[in-house]
Amino acid sequence: MAYLKRKVDTFLSEWKSNPDKKPLIIKGPRQVGKTESIKKFAELNYKNFIEINFVEEPKYKMIISDGYRAEDIIRNISLLDPSKRFIAGETLIFFDELQEFPEIATALKFFKTDGRFDVICSGSMLGINYQRIESNSVGYKTDYEMYSFDFEEFLWAKGYGDSHTENLLNHMKTLTPFSELELKVYNSLFLDFCILGGMPAVVKEYIEKGTFEGSLEVQRQLVADYKEDIRKYAEGMDQTRILNVFNQIPPQLAKDNKKFQISKVASGARFKDYRGCIEWLGDAGIINICYCLNFPELPLMGNYDETKYKLYFGDTGLLVAMLDEEAQEDLRANKNLGVYKGALYENIVAEAFKKSGLKLFYYKREDSTLEEDFFVRTADELIPVEVKATNGKAKSLRTLIESEKYNDIKKGIKLTGGNIGETNNILTFPYFCAFLIKQYLK
Repeated sequence: MAYLKRKVDTFLSEWKSNPDKKPLIIKGPRQVGKTESIKKFAELNYKNFIEINFVEEPKYKMIISDGYRAEDIIRNISLLDPSKRFIAGETLIFFDELQEFPEIATALKFFKTDGRFDVICSGSMLGINYQRIESNSVGYKTDYEMYSFDFEEFLWAKGYGDSHTENLLNHMKTLTPFSELELKVYNSLFLDFCILGGMPAVVKEYIEKGTFEGSLEVQRQLVADYKEDIRKYAEGMDQTRILNVFNQIPPQLAKDNKKFQISKVASGARFKDYRGCIEWLGDAGIINICYCLNFPELPLMGNYDETKYKLYFGDTGLLVAMLDEEAQEDLRANKNLGVYKGALYENIVAEAFKKSGLKLFYYKREDSTLEEDFFVRTADELIPVEVKATNGKAKSLRTLIESEKYNDIKKGIKLTGGNIGETNNILTFPYFCAFLIKQYLK
């Protein structure tokens, strides 16, 4: 199948054209398309491409046996495989599955100083080993975080060009409601995206067939692969705990109170035993952690309680794949989201925010019903964001805007299934605009 355009493509082109570029590390969860994008970029931009995969060919771990200097490593690669050619200025060296061999990061400094070859490293589960990689190569690398498809990339895959994103953003900036046709088309595409998630294997299957046929099997295989990774990379006792947390996310999101409760994970489970497990899944890029603010005010960093959080999957397709059979059937046949409606929309908004570079925070006041799904900020304002599964009233949103207590809050955003509008300082946007909120706030 033809290559599907990704946001990393633009980044890679800009990186290549920078005369003072550093070796690049592309990190992100497994199977989000890192290797494929790097290979495509190499094919279009280099005469010569050298790929070394530390999982498939562990023998290459010996290339540092004479030290980390570029010439020593190149000599050792040539010893192991004489067919690999190194042409200065025209070669891209690609170290894949870096998590299997973080030591190679030490060499990045020497490749930068040497300057004859472009170097890209990549790997899933990097977050977990990242401290090691960071200390080995600090100051001599550029980092890029890659995710599964976001809604904009999904639109590209469906054949919609950049003009559509501009059109959406324009509607938001001018608060112009969408026409009936626009609303119908974008809502339908967005619902498909909600059901599929953004994993490339799933999106490709859907683009090729034009239906959901086979997509659930692919999604379930991905869930199985993630669980396999947890067994492979997590140590000892934590394995079971991490898997317990992973399995508990869908049922906990389906409840009204979406705060993740460790006590429900296993009998007698306590926060301190599980703390590292939540971070592990977050570092691995499998989940997005949304922390509870101590109080809805700026600044956000340092103003949250790290013992209270909501957990979302980094890709909504994982959540969908873990729903029960009946929910699956209903979802694919009738596009009915059932009891998971609120969970699904909240997960997809968290995912859209994270992919566009926003941090995730929520607020729940202990002594009242005041509760807000997300918060985003501009330079001097805090903006609460409510995700409504139904077009009901946003009581908490109004309280936050109108009350004297919350000085940093002047307006709010409501994401719904309806059209664009504004009443009493509450801006309403359709769900499918979530990926543009950050750009809109600029």
